[in-house]
Amino acid sequence: MKGIFSLLSLLIVCGLLVGCGAAVTEPVAVETAVPEPTQASIEEAVETAVPQVTDIAAEPPAAPEPTAESEPTAEAVAPTEAPAAEPAVVWPAATATVDPNIPIAPQAPEGSVVQPPYAESDCSPDYPCDDDIEAWEERIQVPPGFQVKYYAHFDVNEQGAPTSLAFGPDGLLYVAIHNLAGEDGAIYKVDAEGKVTPHAGGFNTPTGIAFHPLTGDLYVSHITKGENEGGESAVSIVNTGRIIEGLPCCYAFMHFAHGIIFDEEGYGYVGVGARADHGEVLGTNEQDVLQDNEAVILKFNPDGSEVEVFAKGLRNPYDIAWDASGHIWATDNAPDFGPPEELHKIVPGAEHGYPWYECDVCFSPPEGVAVLPPDFEFIPHSSPTGIIGYHADAFPGFYDSLFVTLWSSFPGAQSVVRISPDGTMADFSLGYTAPIDVAVGFDGNLYVADYWTGNIFQISYVGSE
Repeated sequence: MKGIFSLLSLLIVCGLLVGCGAAVTEPVAVETAVPEPTQASIEEAVETAVPQVTDIAAEPPAAPEPTAESEPTAEAVAPTEAPAAEPAVVWPAATATVDPNIPIAPQAPEGSVVQPPYAESDCSPDYPCDDDIEAWEERIQVPPGFQVKYYAHFDVNEQGAPTSLAFGPDGLLYVAIHNLAGEDGAIYKVDAEGKVTPHAGGFNTPTGIAFHPLTGDLYVSHITKGENEGGESAVSIVNTGRIIEGLPCCYAFMHFAHGIIFDEEGYGYVGVGARADHGEVLGTNEQDVLQDNEAVILKFNPDGSEVEVFAKGLRNPYDIAWDASGHIWATDNAPDFGPPEELHKIVPGAEHGYPWYECDVCFSPPEGVAVLPPDFEFIPHSSPTGIIGYHADAFPGFYDSLFVTLWSSFPGAQSVVRISPDGTMADFSLGYTAPIDVAVGFDGNLYVADYWTGNIFQISYVGSE
């Protein structure tokens, strides 16, 4: 197999998340869910959590085998009233703890997790060959007591690069793939032995997948570029078709509809990126005019109806996730001029920053608009992408930690970061080329997708030696 790109190539392509312009799109009308918040309303909203994370049932299902290949229909499903509740899908048992007060494990001793040096191979001056299992398992660094396993592999030249991970009601890992040759991407499933098989195709650059907790339907966010002027994005249900269309796209390669999650009542949430760097309107560049459904998190009914703005001011929320208290967290890519990257604890109805930044050509917030600062910051240009809340007990003391992937090849990125419930942040795993998403399996293990190699890694706790 061909090797991955050299370090120089990675530095060139790391701007994919913050790169090129695009034409104006014609969005659907989106109703704003809440009035413009005041500082007092924000402080009150901080104390109000959104619905709790869906509980996982105790018995595994006899899930039907999904079709090998499906094409999304061209027409969006007409908004209707939410259908009557169907029997809930029974999900596999998970090792989820019921005690949120489990002691917090100490951070790894200083220096125990370090970025490994670049090393030449037959395929690359910097990294092992993509399919060199032993070399990659040796390269990926984790704290003492943890173990890395090379779990699955996608040929990035033939199949494409992974962008999003989700576990299905059948207990298997599903992976969204971006085809680097410009063809439609696809969704694959990975069995317990790491065997990869197609599940659904026909999606242009899918970057967010999630299973509905009550119906088991698989939702996917993707581009509809080429079909709509300027290249818009959409949310679809596999085997059903598009349910939300006309979402903004594409300031850069990955600035459109992204991560999807659901609450316990079945409502969906999707992060949607902005079409500009920091909100300025320059000349006739109309793409920089902020739209109602841009730089937001949207909330929607399972059938795609009643789409409303849940929170605003997020330049490119690549992924969103629940914590154990029922709050949504969102990664956010900062502008090109180099401010720190951001992680936000989302406050419903609040403004979270975009398009207001501190720079010579940036806007200041309008009078009376209160802007929430980020809860955590990462180094500039590190491109935070995937995020997951840890609600299992396979990692002792890690309950309610957040894991975030830093996708960029800039120094200090290429890592999986752990944020403890007490607010401590530290590198948890290093050595990747471009870790883009992270998921927690029903076994309580962590699964990490590495974009440029096409590798999926499993991280498990094996105890102290």
